[in-house]
Amino acid sequence: MDTTAHRYGDPEKFGRVAVMMGGSAAERAVSLRSGAAVYEALKRAGVDAIAIDVTASPIDALANVQVDRVFNIIHGRGGEDGVLQAVLEVLGIPYTGSGVLASALSMDKLRTKLCWQGIGLVTPLWRLLQSEADIDGCIEKLGFPVIVKPAKEGSSLGMSKAHNRDELLAAWQTASGFDCDVYAEQWVSGKEYTVAILNGEALPVIRLETPHSFYDYEAKYHANTTQYHCPCGLDEAQEQSLKTLAVTASEVLGVKGWARVDVFIDGNGQYQLIEINTVPGMTDHSLVPMAAKQAGLDFDALVWQVLETSLV
Repeated sequence: MDTTAHRYGDPEKFGRVAVMMGGSAAERAVSLRSGAAVYEALKRAGVDAIAIDVTASPIDALANVQVDRVFNIIHGRGGEDGVLQAVLEVLGIPYTGSGVLASALSMDKLRTKLCWQGIGLVTPLWRLLQSEADIDGCIEKLGFPVIVKPAKEGSSLGMSKAHNRDELLAAWQTASGFDCDVYAEQWVSGKEYTVAILNGEALPVIRLETPHSFYDYEAKYHANTTQYHCPCGLDEAQEQSLKTLAVTASEVLGVKGWARVDVFIDGNGQYQLIEINTVPGMTDHSLVPMAAKQAGLDFDALVWQVLETSLV
């Protein structure tokens, strides 16, 4: 008997698993890397897994395939925003991660902030930028510096830091190319943390440190200068408070299975919620596997536990 394949339990309970990756969003390349890593981990664990590169409609991608469940690792729009989840609900196929509503809400950083604000959780001040006419009002409300973001992109795509009016205008123009709401957010001076959530529990907190102006796409996926601190350097009480906040922030949005919450602690010690990812990266630079490792879960065990969320 192959004991490696069964060290987490019986892989046959999952049936045939489609690892859906790729997609047509801006994060396609990252998703393909995440998907390849997840697929290999499932195969090592004895799971009957197939890899599906979704290049257009997820309905077409599943048309001639018989599967019992889906491991969704499509980052960004089309995979993380409720679209794929809705397709799988209609087809009656169980899947990993959050449902339609939580996925749609969490993908939209503006609506996420409104939900958090509504329950009294702190998130940085922001201003919606719908046209050049909003620039001066934004400056009056937020001052400088600010960070400008497209509301429905991940991996820091389309984001820019602005220190003056010209930079703010250029940042708005850049973010406007992503076909969604654009907003400027007050810059938070402080330390950046991320908290992975697995089955409603927070994994060890990671502190991020980068010489870049912020934790951008290059710092996330290519740079060797980004530092990841886990243990994060907070005392036990602070780390527990941060974990509790992250779990609450995810529960407010109805998030299930797994996720990753990004938080700053500003110079006054105030926790400031930034965003939440419901299909986090699983590449060699990704944060959830780092946190899991600190908690004693290797990559294969993490993938297995995420897949188990599709059984609930």
